[in-house]
Amino acid sequence: MAISCATSSFSLRTFTYSSSSSPSRLFLQFSTPRSLLSSDSTRARLRSQTRTSANGSSPCPRKSTKEVLAVPQRRSNEEKERALSSATKAVGVQRKDKRGFSFDFKESQLDAGDLQDAAFLNAVVKVYCTHTAPDYSLPWQKQRQFTSTGSAFMIGDGKLLTNAHCVEHGTQVKVKRRGDDTKFVAKVLARGIECDIALLSVENEEFWKGTESLRFGRLPCLQDAVTVVGYPLGGDTISVTKGVVSRIEVTSYAHGASELLGIQIDAAINPGNSGGPAFNDQGECIGVAFQVFRSEEAENIGYVIPTTVVSHFLNDYERNGKYTGFPCLGVLLQKLENPALRECLKVESNEGVLVRKIEPTSDANNVLKEGDVIVSFDGIHVGSEGTVPFRSTERIAFRYLISQKFAGDVAELGIIRQGTSMKVKTILNPRAHLVPYHIEGGQPSYLIVAGLVFTPLSEALIDEECEDTIGLKLLAKARYSLAKFKGEQIVILSQVLANEVNIGYEDMSNQQVLKFNGVPIKNIRHLAHLVDSCKTKYLVFEFEDNFLVVLEREAAVAASPCVLKDYGIPSERSSDLLEPYMDLSEDNKATDEDIGDSPVSNLEIGFDGILWA
Repeated sequence: MAISCATSSFSLRTFTYSSSSSPSRLFLQFSTPRSLLSSDSTRARLRSQTRTSANGSSPCPRKSTKEVLAVPQRRSNEEKERALSSATKAVGVQRKDKRGFSFDFKESQLDAGDLQDAAFLNAVVKVYCTHTAPDYSLPWQKQRQFTSTGSAFMIGDGKLLTNAHCVEHGTQVKVKRRGDDTKFVAKVLARGIECDIALLSVENEEFWKGTESLRFGRLPCLQDAVTVVGYPLGGDTISVTKGVVSRIEVTSYAHGASELLGIQIDAAINPGNSGGPAFNDQGECIGVAFQVFRSEEAENIGYVIPTTVVSHFLNDYERNGKYTGFPCLGVLLQKLENPALRECLKVESNEGVLVRKIEPTSDANNVLKEGDVIVSFDGIHVGSEGTVPFRSTERIAFRYLISQKFAGDVAELGIIRQGTSMKVKTILNPRAHLVPYHIEGGQPSYLIVAGLVFTPLSEALIDEECEDTIGLKLLAKARYSLAKFKGEQIVILSQVLANEVNIGYEDMSNQQVLKFNGVPIKNIRHLAHLVDSCKTKYLVFEFEDNFLVVLEREAAVAASPCVLKDYGIPSERSSDLLEPYMDLSEDNKATDEDIGDSPVSNLEIGFDGILWA
């Protein structure tokens, strides 16, 4: 059964990862596409997202929603059998290596007539991962570990490819070849959160003896046959399902909360298929299985990451030695379908999209202005619906062109400004999220001052705490505010660990701290620096609506070791806050404009007719 929440008047799609595991512990994560290029329908659905509890029930009744199901697999056979009736899920593995990539689009000579004997099936391996996720409410510790399984495949040069969600918070990753009973330890070289791809390597040479890597094929056409291979629930051996390509368009990636090109297929994708390859009739890999669509109104809808996205990920890693991400333009756009609107903006032809708002942290903020009309991107004309030509007779969302670029690339925009046509150039970089969806490094930052626990707000913390406990005002900031400068964070007082020194403040939780001793707080590192360098008698923390928390500095310093001992906390701050603080003033030029009430968010939510680029 697919776990879904009830929502209001409109129905939301339900995305589930595909991986094999037991329902003994269920982790749900709602997909809120973060790509700056979300569709109108996606934005409408995102307005009503909620968090589902561990048993599948929802604290807020809604109709249906996008979900990421991670159902950890336990080792007992009884639990494996129970998992057969659980919602679909996915888990995979990553690896590490320094050699080059082989990305061959030449036609394969393999005979697809009999998949049973096809040698390329031996390149598909089973992934075993042990996960230990952070505890965002108690950031100094981690949650209990759990295990899961998924699929991966060999791509040459001693590397494997799988889904990023398969190895998220992985403390141990192992892989096993088809027909073998030996598991080999794998290393994660890179994880692409937005594209849900992970790169793995196995150092043991025994694993690679007699192996043959897969060959990548080109982007398929509609109705092309597709075969999905992996290790889903239902057994331990390799599984093969067949179908056809149903649709190719920019789609929501549930794990990365982004929107990239995706292939929709009708072949079955079940728990455990995540990270497994999808083949065409020539035995070429055309993509990576990664999520499915669960809804009472639809059937047989699975999604595959196409080779164009895979190629971008691999090239990014090869260029930089690490994954840097997909860039964005950083502007909020409006369609120009209405003739009167085009005439008012002095746009003579049926083309272009209106620049409604520009992110302060994007380079486009230096060359574009609100009211500009973007009519071309690198010489490709943009239609009034925000689409561009795709292949011979198709059109695709304008954001597809941006996703083809790499971080640091320059794009030339053709614009119309007050009736005058001109060309401008801008540098494309990954977006600076005010409230991140995934924590870089895996473990959240925290600072404890006399029992006051401060931590940056993140989507993972919101999910863990549940939206009801966060409060509408803080939740609205998380959903609708933009970062004014790079490195900006919303720092909150997560909870107060009761002690004599903080009497009267014990009931405070999940409130944003705005200032310390009158100085506006930029991020958690800045707050730690201000506290460390304070020489005044009192520590004064200012919150919303001028609420004050005042501590006597010497008493707070003396009480801190007792608080740590009483609550069994190893350190008063996370390891990243032990490093010297550096204030990069050129990157911290905050704008005076209050954009907190803007109908835009770090989740790319707009209203009908609006889309992020």
